[in-house]
Amino acid sequence: MNVNIKRAYEAPSSEDGVRVLVDRLWPRGVSKDEARIDHWLKDLAPSTPLRKWFGHDEGRWEEFVTRYAHEIDAHGEEFDRLSKLVEEGTVTLVYAARDETHNNAVVLRNILQNRHSS
Repeated sequence: MNVNIKRAYEAPSSEDGVRVLVDRLWPRGVSKDEARIDHWLKDLAPSTPLRKWFGHDEGRWEEFVTRYAHEIDAHGEEFDRLSKLVEEGTVTLVYAARDETHNNAVVLRNILQNRHSS
């Protein structure tokens, strides 16, 4: 299983495979042509209330992970769609957050890896 994560502001590359935007909002200042997004899975992004509550506050990270995992479980059909893409080849989860360590794409990748290794 090959799941990468990449900021929307980084140039796409041939190694990205299928590019999946996992944010609810389109990244500011990035055109659709520049982003080269293959799928936009808005329903797998954190809800607006959860995103605002988290506010990229590292002190809330662990609770964010727990809450976001519950939201992902509530969108099983979208998760299954993403999971199928992962089974078919390389997938890059694209996100816009500045923090490369504490963001929803990191959580989503970890959940995908855990479920595919079980």
